[in-house]
Amino acid sequence: MSTPYSRIYIHTHTSRCKIQHRKSFLFSLSLSLFLAFSACIHPLRKSESMAEEKKWVLMVTAQTPTNIAVIKYWGKRDETLILPINDSISVTLDPAHLCTTTTVAVSPAFQQDRMWLNGKEIPLSGGRYQNCLREIRSRACDVEDEKKGIKISKKDWENLHLHIASYNNFPTAAGLASSAAGFACLVFALGKLMNVKEDNSQLSAIARQGSGSACRSLFGGFVKWNMGKDENGSDSLAVQLVDEKHWDELVIIIAVVSSRQKETSSTSGMRETVETSPLIQHRAKEVVPKRVIQMEEAIKNRDFPTFAHLSCADSNQFHAVCLDTSPPIFYMNDTSHRIISCVEKWNRSEGTPQVAYTFDAGPNAVMIARNRKAATLLLQRLLFHFPPNSDTDLSSYVIGDNSILDDAGIKDLKDIEALPPPPEVKDNVPAKNKGDVSYFICTRPGRGPVLITDENQALLNPETGLPK
Repeated sequence: MSTPYSRIYIHTHTSRCKIQHRKSFLFSLSLSLFLAFSACIHPLRKSESMAEEKKWVLMVTAQTPTNIAVIKYWGKRDETLILPINDSISVTLDPAHLCTTTTVAVSPAFQQDRMWLNGKEIPLSGGRYQNCLREIRSRACDVEDEKKGIKISKKDWENLHLHIASYNNFPTAAGLASSAAGFACLVFALGKLMNVKEDNSQLSAIARQGSGSACRSLFGGFVKWNMGKDENGSDSLAVQLVDEKHWDELVIIIAVVSSRQKETSSTSGMRETVETSPLIQHRAKEVVPKRVIQMEEAIKNRDFPTFAHLSCADSNQFHAVCLDTSPPIFYMNDTSHRIISCVEKWNRSEGTPQVAYTFDAGPNAVMIARNRKAATLLLQRLLFHFPPNSDTDLSSYVIGDNSILDDAGIKDLKDIEALPPPPEVKDNVPAKNKGDVSYFICTRPGRGPVLITDENQALLNPETGLPK
């Protein structure tokens, strides 16, 4: 039987329970709201942080020269590693006149590796590009840019993608070693971006896997590519014989006969030659080893007559091997042959060589004059035999170091028309070949690759990593 006091107790106790329950409920509700709010806030902060992280772009721009072989590389013993069947020697051309400029960039915002060549995007799926990228990435080291607050660990490079933009200031795939300059510049620039520790000779073994001749563009002056003997290609490297100052009186004039892409690429041409030409093995085993020794001596002693004889003979034999291929490969054309005739007649009339000529896998003539005077006389002869069309601007017909025009006394097209026949042909003046040469490039032996620190010369936008 309850009393008024017991009813009061029960009522009071129940009220207290309800109050405690209400407090517990409010606390739980507050905690839930707090956790829910935190869950919303933290991911937002995280995503904002990632967005900030993805904004940075790290870039490097480099410039690399092209090179022209005076003892030719033609034929591989390993197609994948690009190992040659003989040594070769080249002269590096002044990058002020013939070079590749390449900008490489890395950013966590990049979704895939991409490349643009001369403003047009090209696929990077080819084996040669992939070989170079794989080899460079495997040698990448820690990178820190304190100014931008960027840190990249060696392991990070495995997951970061690259943007690459490359530009040639001379015709691509026309027999002027554009692929050599291109792959050399790619490897050199990536090496700097990724802080690799290998020197240029070791880097040349990577560039070689993109384009054989590329290994020689990692040095200035005269360069030798040792064929090597190891199956893995570790000793197939480029080494500098002398720098560009050793024989700096040489002047080089290139007659660009055609800037069109050649019908037979060097890669397929070499393969067909090795498979079908009986002459190629004789050349590689018997002829080239002796010529390489003689050429090294001629360069060391600045012996131009020997240098010229070897350069011309090796160029001619290289093209003879191409003709010995089945089906035959024609890289030179009638204009190429007329240029050879012009140089040969002049050299014979002088009693000692004034000019050496050499042709890579294309119709364009590379002529190396013994000095500035000889180069001036050569240019006068070339302009007499191969004058420009009447509507041509002289400044676009002779480019590069066109100060040689002043030495030759040529200021306009009328001066070209007034040129007398060279003495060696005055008794039998051939017809002029107007318009057969697209233009001439005057240059000299040049330095190796360099970094370009001026961001205005970069080919990619520093904010987006896309082409400018």
